[in-house]
Amino acid sequence: MNIYAPQAILFDLDGTLVDTAPDFFDVVNSLRQELGKAVLPDDVIRKQVSNGGAALTELTWEVERDHPQFMEFRNILLDRYSGYLGCGSAYFEGFEVVLRQLEQQGIKWGIVTNKPRRFTEPLLAKLGIQTRSLICADDLERAKPDPEGLLKCAAELGVDAAQCWYVGDHLRDIQAGQAAAMFTIAAEFGYIEDHDSAANWQADALIATPTDLLALLAEASA
Repeated sequence: MNIYAPQAILFDLDGTLVDTAPDFFDVVNSLRQELGKAVLPDDVIRKQVSNGGAALTELTWEVERDHPQFMEFRNILLDRYSGYLGCGSAYFEGFEVVLRQLEQQGIKWGIVTNKPRRFTEPLLAKLGIQTRSLICADDLERAKPDPEGLLKCAAELGVDAAQCWYVGDHLRDIQAGQAAAMFTIAAEFGYIEDHDSAANWQADALIATPTDLLALLAEASA
């Protein structure tokens, strides 16, 4: 797909716009200590954050998803996360500059995340992040990689989906963007597992840092 100047840029949340992994370091390891298990390195936990609560439950208890208590364990983890919400989270470095530039250029932006709203809204409030459109998993019938959330966000922003960019750090983000006919951008700085690579996702562009978006915008406007 040829690059075009966007009317709006949509972002995934965890591992893309905001580094939320530090909140989970203490969540996972405090639970593992209570279980008598060894503390895990931060980087091991970081790489599972974009895979959601189920993946972090597997990591914490070292069980498969068919374990009879799996949902109980997952709920324990999410309850613990509520107490750590936003304690270590922050924008990935450079995003304050990027978002300020978008506002100055009149480019709208929104967030489409598979994170439940009960965690997303308090997190954004704690970090002082305000967006014109926030779409969470529980607002939808189908989560990413289905494009439903991206299309809903574009509609809320009042723009044509085909005039949007979508930025994410997981294959499902790129698949959702492609299904919505958006220009897709893979964030190489996100929570990518060792066996994977953003270069494999067939995104329209790759960015190594948030501020690389500004170079793409300049290219699109040239």
